[in-house]
Amino acid sequence: MFVDTEITEMPNRDAAVRPSPESLLQKLHENERAKLRVYIGAAAGVGKTYRMLEDAHQLKDQGIDVVIAVVETHGRVETEEQIKDLEIIPPAKIEYRGNTFDEMDLAAVIARKPAVAIVDELAHTNIEGAKNEKRYQDVKELLEHGISVITAVNIQHIESLNDVVTTTTGVQVRETVPDCFFKNADEVIDVDISIDTLRTRLRQGKIYSVEKIEQALNNFFRKGNLATLRELALRHVAQQQSIQDTEYREREGLDHAVIPEKVMVCMASRGSAKKILRTGARIAGRFANEDWAAVYVETPDEEMGRITPESHASLQENIKFAETLGAKVVCLKARNVADALLGYARHNGITHVIFGQSARTRWDIFWRGSVINRFLAEVRDAAVHVIPINKRDEE
Repeated sequence: MFVDTEITEMPNRDAAVRPSPESLLQKLHENERAKLRVYIGAAAGVGKTYRMLEDAHQLKDQGIDVVIAVVETHGRVETEEQIKDLEIIPPAKIEYRGNTFDEMDLAAVIARKPAVAIVDELAHTNIEGAKNEKRYQDVKELLEHGISVITAVNIQHIESLNDVVTTTTGVQVRETVPDCFFKNADEVIDVDISIDTLRTRLRQGKIYSVEKIEQALNNFFRKGNLATLRELALRHVAQQQSIQDTEYREREGLDHAVIPEKVMVCMASRGSAKKILRTGARIAGRFANEDWAAVYVETPDEEMGRITPESHASLQENIKFAETLGAKVVCLKARNVADALLGYARHNGITHVIFGQSARTRWDIFWRGSVINRFLAEVRDAAVHVIPINKRDEE
């Protein structure tokens, strides 16, 4: 994985501190595998699309065959002007409920087979009738067909950060990209501008239309929100950098082997586990550890034919979600949940255990016992993280 971190101002950027077109050219020529560059920003308006179009022009000047597969200018004059003479693959027209929608024409881009495709709005959900549900899935197909991709996404659309963003901004982000997508990126680059500059751009009408400016300034674009989102973006890119550095040093034998941190998320077979799974993904990411486990225990009452349809559906949804975050899903079969989880943690050298804790009465804990209390009492070499779960989280 090749990762690059950058802090710049918009729109005139110092070429000395940004990835050069030669850096991408070098990666394109390193081997036959298609390359993926991802620009990450704290919010709309920081200049991700503008940067991608700058890249496209520089690559074109170097003789690289580059096309725009999809670009969203949102009416921003600076961005529209930056397209210039770049080749654009016309969108596919998809009929849905009596209306016509434009979507990236995946088949046309694959048939055109450029060396590099510019794909904006990575977290976009395709309209029903498109081949794939999500645009990031389209990007994966382009890569599989040998087409390198430059794409962009805002930090709030990264799945493992969904709860943090909701808590911070009060906005529930519905369109997300699973963290495992970024493991395949050759470069992850932060496009960053100061909070005051971004809010000034917003007031000047360079991000949203005039009627949306005041609402945006007083809600999502509040200084506190932007500060948190900016920090999340910087940390995410730094985390990717750490992973790259660790992999390189291990590959080159530059470091002595260290005992890795191992993360285990304990899932129940009922209710949503999304909140604790996102926490597990974030903790595993901090330790540059891509090998973390989502573990659930199948008791005799939860075997096929005995488990309730509702619990079975919840379990399957949790398993699918865990896999999208990059977890290894482990099913343990046992009569006693605590014994099974303790055994797995000890046998696999788990150093971080994550539980969800919903409200329980003292009598319930006394009568049935507490798995969490067992871990706290018996496991000395692992940190136990207890994540509060309310009814909304379980929906």
